[in-house]
Amino acid sequence: MERKPVLVHSCCAHCAAYTVDYWQRQGYEVSALWYTPNIHPYMEHQHRLEAMQSFAQGVNLPLIVTEGYDIIDYFRQVTGHESQRCQYCFRLRLSKTAEAARQMGFNAFTTTLLISPHQKHDLLREIGNELAKEKDIDFLYADLRKRYSDSRRMTKGLNLYRQQYCGCVYSEWERYAKRD
Repeated sequence: MERKPVLVHSCCAHCAAYTVDYWQRQGYEVSALWYTPNIHPYMEHQHRLEAMQSFAQGVNLPLIVTEGYDIIDYFRQVTGHESQRCQYCFRLRLSKTAEAARQMGFNAFTTTLLISPHQKHDLLREIGNELAKEKDIDFLYADLRKRYSDSRRMTKGLNLYRQQYCGCVYSEWERYAKRD
């Protein structure tokens, strides 16, 4: 049986672990895309990228890393829309994933964001489906939130960098400054 190729937008190694395993068990040939222009500051982006590269190498996962650090594009999308920033951020990252998937001959795309209990699943599904129609490629949705702790357990012994907030400057502020 031929396995269909899927490109998984990957936000971090810890969310990727179970997500990649899940789609492989569903019969897909999984590759990952690293495109996270929302991650701030730059060194946080680099720590997460290094962890993702280490994880991918350890599980023999093809990882496509987009060139550059497009934080300017991210800020152009969300500035003035801070209360709706996730919508603009999701669209930016999933659009890049859908475009890359289509150009590289994948049958479908999805995201590791679907495992996080902290993300807006209805919004992710809506944007993913809209982009699927626009880009003429399938979006795979699965609610993996109940497996979030499993994913973290899968990576615990790998000594990978573990982030403390979603990634954007706004989520960092919400995580640290608002609790004071």
